Amino acid sequence: MRWLLGTAILLALSFVLGLGLMTYAMYALVAVILGSRVLVRYWLRHLSATRHISRVDVEEGDVITVALAVRYSGAIPMPWILVEDLLPRHAVITRPPALEVDGKRIFLAMLWPRATKLLSYRIQCNCRGYYQIGPAVLETGDVFGLYKQFKMIAGPEFITVEPAIIPLEGFDLVSKRPLGEIKMQSRLFEDPSRIAGIRRYQLGDPLNRIHWASTARTGELHSKQYEATCIAGVSIILDLHPDSFPEKDEPIRSELAIKCAVAIANTVQLMDQQVGIFTNSVDAAQRMKYEGWDFDTRTRDAARKSAGGIDHDPRLSPQKVRTKRGAHQFQQIRHMMARSEKNEGLTLPSLLLEIDSDLPRDATVVPILSKVTPEVAMALGNLVRGGYAVSPIVNCWDEYEFAQAAGMLLAERMVAKQLKSLDAISQICQEQAYPLF
Repeated sequence: MRWLLGTAILLALSFVLGLGLMTYAMYALVAVILGSRVLVRYWLRHLSATRHISRVDVEEGDVITVALAVRYSGAIPMPWILVEDLLPRHAVITRPPALEVDGKRIFLAMLWPRATKLLSYRIQCNCRGYYQIGPAVLETGDVFGLYKQFKMIAGPEFITVEPAIIPLEGFDLVSKRPLGEIKMQSRLFEDPSRIAGIRRYQLGDPLNRIHWASTARTGELHSKQYEATCIAGVSIILDLHPDSFPEKDEPIRSELAIKCAVAIANTVQLMDQQVGIFTNSVDAAQRMKYEGWDFDTRTRDAARKSAGGIDHDPRLSPQKVRTKRGAHQFQQIRHMMARSEKNEGLTLPSLLLEIDSDLPRDATVVPILSKVTPEVAMALGNLVRGGYAVSPIVNCWDEYEFAQAAGMLLAERMVAKQLKSLDAISQICQEQAYPLF
């Protein structure tokens, strides 16, 4: 309120010195300032906005349209308004940007009574991730520039950009030896604890295979089908601890690791094998709940309150899609990878301890590592000594670094493969499958 104090001092001086013109000028100044404040607050009180996003679940390379409609319901014309629809800074300053904007997301306009102004722009999603769109920031004031005020409207919305699927070349989907353990094509050994389905009774089916509930319901004999005892499949373990990725290689190496995990999961799913993934990353949506929404710092405290608290720090819990068969498995894995961020909460050895009870023994464990230390090698060696088949992939392009990592893993009876680049993803598992050619 410094302007009020200054005006009062000048007004007192004009009375003492008998300066009538200055007195009237001070009265006019006070009237203009107070009137400006009243008008600006009136304008903001009658402003509202809605945002429409064409799609919120997209894939890398897709283009979405964002439309922001600003409505003014007041009866007094608004001389000027500045509107900006905010986007995450980290998503637009990189080269190339993760979110590439085509069009204007900022406009300056005058609003007449009961008018609507439409702001529309397109976003090309170049990189997988979980991104915040909005809120919109309004700025307006009087024509003299004496008083300005801001307002946040059209709260934030979120889009999920799922990673691209890279096909793994060289896989024969009917191979007897794909990624994991050998699948018994002849089904000589079956597990009666795992029912794969129900079919009509066939001559020679033993009585213990008859599904009596279906038989009673349909009036015809039905037999149970069991899954084979040895089921091929993969449990992917993805290390996304920040210490595993040198700053000079980021975000290339972490994105490469995620794309490799998605590619392997997709191929295993196509083979109708069980697949799952376990990672020490953090879910971006949970991180935002814990830390607050990512927009202007002046509203961060309000964002924390509106987001609400959660019971525990999500950085200390692993993310996982348990290894099993099902058409929905890959979509769950892909969606989780889209929202995964590097996380310093759990190291890889700690992650292995957390998920020990979730790893099935009838699936190959495929760790995707970007840094191999003696502790990491020993933790994976414990899986080998526990009876698991472990096939690690080392995400690095330096041959000397890979040789060191492969040596430590070989000492623990594991043969590592090197992931150098995107082009290497489609070839990374050919040694474990019969080539098509």
